Amino acid sequence: MINKYNFLVTGCGGDIGQSVCKILTKIKLVCGIYGCDIHENHPGKFLCNEFHLVPRCSSEQYINSLKKIVEEKSIDIIIATSEPELRFFFKKGINKTLFNRPLIMANKKSLEIGFDKLKTAHFLKASGFPYPETEIISEVKNINYPSIIKSREGAGSKQVVLIQDSFDFDYYKIKYPEFIIQEYLANDNNEYTCGLFKSKKGNCRSIIFKRKLTGGFSGFGIVEQNEKISLLLNQIAQNLELEGAINVQLRLTTKGPVVFEINPRFSSTVLFRDLMGFNDLLWSIEDHLNLEISDYTPVNNGHKFYKGYQEYVE
Repeated sequence: MINKYNFLVTGCGGDIGQSVCKILTKIKLVCGIYGCDIHENHPGKFLCNEFHLVPRCSSEQYINSLKKIVEEKSIDIIIATSEPELRFFFKKGINKTLFNRPLIMANKKSLEIGFDKLKTAHFLKASGFPYPETEIISEVKNINYPSIIKSREGAGSKQVVLIQDSFDFDYYKIKYPEFIIQEYLANDNNEYTCGLFKSKKGNCRSIIFKRKLTGGFSGFGIVEQNEKISLLLNQIAQNLELEGAINVQLRLTTKGPVVFEINPRFSSTVLFRDLMGFNDLLWSIEDHLNLEISDYTPVNNGHKFYKGYQEYVE
């Protein structure tokens, strides 16, 4: 007989949180799905057995609100999906367990490196991997144009600017002195988003999508087998001492695959990956429960995903 568990999905109103809830409905280990978020004006509440409002993680009441849900609803496993919450847990030194329940998130080193784009570049350089030249904008001395200016923290393309000349640089240096300036990796048509999972016992798996961005998200992707990228992903997992699931973004350049971001969490492509058999959410759960990781057959070249929409009314 299979043991079944109650899950709490934090940030269930977000794109990733909704994807996680959809995946959980198909997993045999799941008994109930409970969701929480800071507001209720989202379709995530339709994907849970129950939805709960909680304050922002910056609130002093946040932890107590989570604890109340966990205790009253007999939650067995917690899955944190929103980046602000993951950063909060990381800064508080919370990793792997919360209220004596498994907390599904990547290991501490992956969080430390991935949540800081300057540390990411330094990690890649120290590991001997190709890396984009990266500096704090207020400290840079020599600039090649075009270059990228972006927030040192946070994910997505909302705070990413391509600068073409010294006029652009001087403007953004004043406006965002805490941002970083990064080498522009040419060729928008060679951008990849990669799912990367590694278990506690060292079972490492990856999937590579060549993608097109739509509104800051991966709107279209096609599976592409690439030995150089696969080898790089495996080495990154080893050097991060990875336990769990993360997302790696890179471009193919004249110096090979160059990583420009490591997102230490489930990504917006988690549902597409799952539909193709790359079940990194399931594997993460199994690994936390000390179960044998389910088998995986690598996805063939050419499989595609398309970002769509689903309507809900009440």
